[in-house]
Amino acid sequence: MTIKLEKPDYIVVYVSDMERSTAFYRDILGLPLRFSSPGWTEFETGSVRLALHRAGGQGQAQFYPGRPPAGVAHLAFVVPDIQAAYEELKARGATFSQPPEKQVTGNLIAVLHDPDGLGITLQQRLTG
Repeated sequence: MTIKLEKPDYIVVYVSDMERSTAFYRDILGLPLRFSSPGWTEFETGSVRLALHRAGGQGQAQFYPGRPPAGVAHLAFVVPDIQAAYEELKARGATFSQPPEKQVTGNLIAVLHDPDGLGITLQQRLTG
């Protein structure tokens, strides 16, 4: 039998403060909340879910022995209009380390950060 990995199911971001991070992803980024609890929260992001997991919570020792995993990831979202997304998110209180900028690929990206400092790239694809 050959194993076939179809597609990612979810991405986990480890957070230090679940309420603060839930508010950021829901209220600042505008992601639809699917489920929320003190240790695990999920957002709908199309075909792949975004999950928040409290750093230092149960089950983390098997993934990150000996170190707290808050903020150890990088997310990227495709947006249809990067300038509009940048302006709206700044108005909502998002902090950007890079404004919209053209890359060598021809695409435009901007980088903001969640409450734990996790980098989140917004990308407008101008090329295939």
